[in-house]
Formats: sequence, C-alpha cells, structure tokens
Amino acid sequence: MTAHALTNTIAAEDGAADPSPLAIGPWLAADPYGMTAAEKDAALSAVLRALTQHHRAACPDYARILDLLGTGETEMKHLADVPFLPVRLFKAFDLLSVPRDEVFKTMTSSGTSGQSVSRIYLDRETAALQGKVLARLMGDLLGPKRLPMLVIDSPAVLRDRNAFSARGAGILGFSLFGKDVTYALDDEMRLNLPAIEAFLARHAGERIFLFGFTFMIWQHFHRALEASGIRLPIDDGILLHGGGWKKLQDEAVDNAEFRAALGRSTGISRVVNYYGMVEQTGSIFLECEHGHLHAPIQAEVIIRDPLTFRCMEVGETGLIEVLSLLPRSYPGHALLTEDLGRIEGVDDCPCGRHGTYFSVAGRIAKAEVRGCSDTYEARS
Repeated sequence: MTAHALTNTIAAEDGAADPSPLAIGPWLAADPYGMTAAEKDAALSAVLRALTQHHRAACPDYARILDLLGTGETEMKHLADVPFLPVRLFKAFDLLSVPRDEVFKTMTSSGTSGQSVSRIYLDRETAALQGKVLARLMGDLLGPKRLPMLVIDSPAVLRDRNAFSARGAGILGFSLFGKDVTYALDDEMRLNLPAIEAFLARHAGERIFLFGFTFMIWQHFHRALEASGIRLPIDDGILLHGGGWKKLQDEAVDNAEFRAALGRSTGISRVVNYYGMVEQTGSIFLECEHGHLHAPIQAEVIIRDPLTFRCMEVGETGLIEVLSLLPRSYPGHALLTEDLGRIEGVDDCPCGRHGTYFSVAGRIAKAEVRGCSDTYEARS
C-alpha cells in the first residue's frame, strides 16, 4: 500500500467515535518508514483525533483534563494540536478507558527503590495491537524469520508474572522474535559462559539476535568478557539494546564507544539502539545505520519548549513528546516525557527512511531516573 492510499484510507475514517481495531490493518501493510512527514501528519492526526474522542467518552478523568484545557476535537488539525498528558501523570492516577474487569495485563514502569511507578492498563485489543506493530517493526530489522536469541539478562526477572515490569515486558516482547531463547546471565547476574558457549555451538554459522538493556550489557556482559579475556565469536550478530544511558554517560561511555567495545568482546558489527517506554509499549524508535532514531508511521515525535510547550524547530533541544495510534485501553496516545532530545532532520536521513529522525540528549534536571538499565541495582 502506498503512502497516498494509506492517507486516503485513514482519512475516510476521520470522525469515528470509536476507531475499529481493524484500522490497524493499513498501517501494518505499509512500509514502516515510507511516509513523508507531511503525509503522516494528515493520516496519523486523523486517527489521534478519533482516539481523543474515544478516551474522552470512556475515561472520566481524561475528559475532565480536556475540559480544563478547553480542548475540542475540531481544533486538532495537526499532530501538534493533539492534547498531551505529562507521562508522570500515570504515576499518580489510574487512567483507564475500559472497565477494570477487561484489563488483561498491567504494565509498570521502571523505578528505583522508593520511587513511584507508572501503571498502564491493557485490554486484549490494545495488547494485540502492540504486538502487531512491534512485529512489523522488528520484521523490518531482523527479516521474516525468527533468529536464535541470546538475552543479556537473568531468567529470574520473569519469575513474577503478576507484575509486568518494563524490564520483564521488554524481554518477553522481544523474545517473540527469537528462537531457542537463552539467557547469558545466571540468577546472580554473573556471566553464564557454559550456557553461552553451548548456545553458540548449536547455532554455529547462523545469524544471532541479542537483546538487553544498555547498562546491563555493559556491566555484566562486556566487562565480564573483558575481564576474562574471552572474545565470543558472534560476528554475524544483531544486538538490540535500550533502556537508559545515565550510568554509561557518568562513565564517559557514548554510543560510539559502546559499539566499539562490543565489537572487541564479541565481534558484533550491527548494534542497534532504540528509544521506547512502557507507557507506549509497541511504539519503538529504532536507530538506523547512521545513528539516528526514526519515528515509524504508527508513531511520531515532537520536541517542545520546556517552558512554553511550543513546538521547536529542527536542531533545537527540548522535551520529547511521543504520539502513537496504539493506546486504546488508556489515554496514552500523546505523552510529554521527561526526556530531552532534538529533531535532527525530516525526510532526508542518508539511510533513505522517510519521516522524523531524532536524538535523545538525556533527562531534564531533577527528573527521576527510570531507564531499565539505569534503575537496576546491583546486588554486589
């Protein structure tokens, strides 16, 4: 499906009080990075207007917020017009657009000891939509077949299935795209070399998919290999990582050094960073080969001035707002984060992908550290 056809299909549904779950179909059929920013603004804003109407009708607290803002759906001509919620609001309030007996899964954000966490309530429809979009994006990265998967974490993180933390949810979500899922660390977060070596022996000559959270990969995988003098033969590997850079920045490790170091300890040449959050699970922003994070057609990023909330220009640093067509069971389709970033360009990345591409600069002053890697507390 062409971008023009998708725009017409979605625009035809504009004004629907409750968007059908089938509306996701055209978005899955299209190239994830095939729409220009202008085309996406028209098509995605139509869906987000409908979602705003849906959440206004289904979530009384959200309706009160919109009333206080004086927001009307007719004013939402562009993505920047869609009313946003501060992501911190989900730490203080339970915001649902479905009855509690329809909640299928409760997701919690990462938080250090004593910090409050966001609680995101998913019904089956929203969880299914998240999975479909994530599969489309991961298919673009990994190809059509599941790859042998090495998780740079401990299996202990998944033992409490009653609470789906951001860390556990990330592992579970990305594990759907792997096979023979093997954990590189034991229950004490120590390198499990016998398990790793047996895994690599089983899949000699195959491409390997590795996943983990940034600081944990550095601290418990790379450094352990470096200390032991062992270099793992994973030259044909794809490492996907994300979840916070704060601790690495404190150690003066940037993206380039992270890539180079993993190359030395494993031979991996394809290292892909991503930006995402539990409040919009399924909408992830993957890094291209030129080091830019890209917004797929199902999501968008806007940079806002921290004081005035005006939309900032390309190259200006401000607060990151994330928009997504996925949240149906809670009003999380437009969220103002506490992360700082800037739009690097639009429609002209050397990688050839259309749309907005951006970078993340860190957290605003005094904001809680909440990345999955950053909030991990070592037991040693």
